Amino acid sequence: ERISEVDYGSWTGRKIGELVKEPLWSVVQQQPSAAVFPEGEGLAAVQSRAVAAVREHDRRLAEEHNGDVLWLACTHGDVIKAIVADALGTHLDSFQRITADPASMSVIRYTAVRPFVIHVNHTGDQLTAGLLAKPPKDASEDGEVPPDDAVVGGSTG
Repeated sequence: ERISEVDYGSWTGRKIGELVKEPLWSVVQQQPSAAVFPEGEGLAAVQSRAVAAVREHDRRLAEEHNGDVLWLACTHGDVIKAIVADALGTHLDSFQRITADPASMSVIRYTAVRPFVIHVNHTGDQLTAGLLAKPPKDASEDGEVPPDDAVVGGSTG
């Protein structure tokens, strides 16, 4: 329920051509964090609920399975963009710069320290390639990068 579509309130079902004439349209485009849909919800609230749900679910599965887990969440474009913006450390006001096409896949690897964005808006017949990114080796294995750290200068493996 917490990753469900945005409640667009009285905007639901209306044509985009009508909505672009509404004063709120420019707020949604320029400062989404301030956008609250009439009789609906605000985009900041959407991001808060969705990010909390994703992080809690990932943490629960990681604890249950002793480490990284692969799982799938399906939702709608604005919710995906809000989650990806958070994972990128980008303010919600920049989330319109992110694309989430229908049936695309975005991959985020959460760690105890930070999320890592592996893919955004991955589409096409090679979707499984989006799942192939492996976390760095544990520090206990030959002094490699700890799993919560980023590789400096890019991957060498």
